[in-house]
Amino acid sequence: MSKDPVEHANAGQYYRRLLALAFVHWKIFAFSIAGMILVAGTDTALAAFMKPLMDEGFVNRDMETIRRLPLILVGIFVVRVFAIFTSMYCISWVGRKVITKLRQRMFGNLLLLPKDFYDNATSGEIISKFTFDVEQVANASTKAITIIVRDTFTVIGILAWMFYLSVPLTLVLLTTGPLIALLVSLVTKKFRKLSRRIQTSIGDVSRIVEESIKAQIVVKVFGGRSYEESQFEIINEQNRRQNMRMIATQALSTPVIRLIVGIGLAVIIYLVTRDESMNIVTPGTFASYMVSLTFLFGPVKRLADVNVELQRGIAAAESVFRLTDLEIEKDDGSFSTDRINGEIKYNHVGFRYSSANEPALVDINLDIKAGETVAFVGRSGSGKTTLLNLLPRLYDITEGSITLDGHDVRDFRLENLRSHLAFVGQDVVLFNDTVAHNIAYGSMRDADMSQVEEAARQAYADEFIRELRNGYQTVVGERGLMLSGGQRQRIAIARALLANAPVLILDEATSALDTESERFIQASLEELMKNRTTLVIAHRLSTIENADTIVVLDAGKIVETGTHQQLLNSDGHYAALHRMQFENHPE
Repeated sequence: MSKDPVEHANAGQYYRRLLALAFVHWKIFAFSIAGMILVAGTDTALAAFMKPLMDEGFVNRDMETIRRLPLILVGIFVVRVFAIFTSMYCISWVGRKVITKLRQRMFGNLLLLPKDFYDNATSGEIISKFTFDVEQVANASTKAITIIVRDTFTVIGILAWMFYLSVPLTLVLLTTGPLIALLVSLVTKKFRKLSRRIQTSIGDVSRIVEESIKAQIVVKVFGGRSYEESQFEIINEQNRRQNMRMIATQALSTPVIRLIVGIGLAVIIYLVTRDESMNIVTPGTFASYMVSLTFLFGPVKRLADVNVELQRGIAAAESVFRLTDLEIEKDDGSFSTDRINGEIKYNHVGFRYSSANEPALVDINLDIKAGETVAFVGRSGSGKTTLLNLLPRLYDITEGSITLDGHDVRDFRLENLRSHLAFVGQDVVLFNDTVAHNIAYGSMRDADMSQVEEAARQAYADEFIRELRNGYQTVVGERGLMLSGGQRQRIAIARALLANAPVLILDEATSALDTESERFIQASLEELMKNRTTLVIAHRLSTIENADTIVVLDAGKIVETGTHQQLLNSDGHYAALHRMQFENHPE
């Protein structure tokens, strides 16, 4: 119970932040509020219209009133149509602006989050925030606000008119108010808790669907269909149960509220139909009062039901703001330079992943001269990739320092630091865009077409690109799936060539190529490496025999360094890896 005030305060905080985004467009927002108030006013006007209609029109037969009443009714509906359009359009405009702003802020923050966030998050959960959660926020910022403002003013206006007609009868009706308020407060917490669970289950559904799509070949070849179906069935059923609990809570609360109002109405009818009451209540007053009661049911019901949308929206806003509030990559350096030589030093570098008990790297010391080619080898999990990920600050070291041309990499502005690096990895990343845009990506987007084609020629990609249906303007599909693995890798190498960065990082850059393509690429890379500091991770030792230095890692520590021949002669870790590889996979 002690957590309830904190939870309520947080919910209020998230909703206030949401409203703050809406109030940025306060002029349009004000138009929508004015329209809502006007709609509420027309409801009260229609209820009030019944009194002169019955008393003057049907009972007294006042001809002047009879002639005037149709014009008044038409006028009320004209105002109502205008007010409804204004309120709905303006609040929806504000709502979509809020959603656009939130999505843009979420995406912008997503691109700046550190790598360890992606190590722990799943794509399905993140995508669910951009789709399901943000739409729930849209409902909270449009539908819920519309109901709260319009129907609150409608209730106030109708109650004011009912008080004007009969204070005693209205006081009887209001005795139902505290009971309704108590019921609403009881289900509020339940709605919010269920909304969070539904959002989590939607994220799980998205995750399993995405994994199954991406891994469809593995699922088919290894007979994983029944397992994936059973996993999805479990998650899907959990989502169904959570939604049914929400529906059950809503389905129970709404009729109970109606029952409470109905009891109040029954008491009022009893009082009105007593002889002494009939003497003071005219037919017009009674008709107007009953119409007012009828008009009151709709707003009261919607105000009771809006709690569901509101709690969904607050839970969704909490999910969205938690993403936007995540701490982004540290970029507190101020140093920048147009060009570097490429001298790299690792000084007593240590690193531990936040979720790990043991360090991934221990006391790494390396002195890499500008223009050198240094290869990193070792068993899987020895720390090769981690070591190179520290240079562009995908992770920040926990001990020691890394310098680039004598400057600590933490002193660089991140964008400037990474502009001096080019990367080609084993897992090739291509975007659902043209071949040309995939080569001239990011900061290279303004490169001339001749430069793009030259980079492709150096990567031995120009020939197959020109054979594609639209050449360099061919869209490669999601993750480049329209191309073979070797073709994707050559486009990635062309991208690195076009970047013309002084430091080149190659993480199994030729692993996806066939033998013939590898020969071409290897020759091209060797030419490229002459004027660049190149850091190479390689499992195939035959590709790094000509490296200036080979660094052997084991369990996060450097155990050997030297040239290919020196390490073979020392008959240590490298020699053992070499024998193992060439005995099992002779070239």
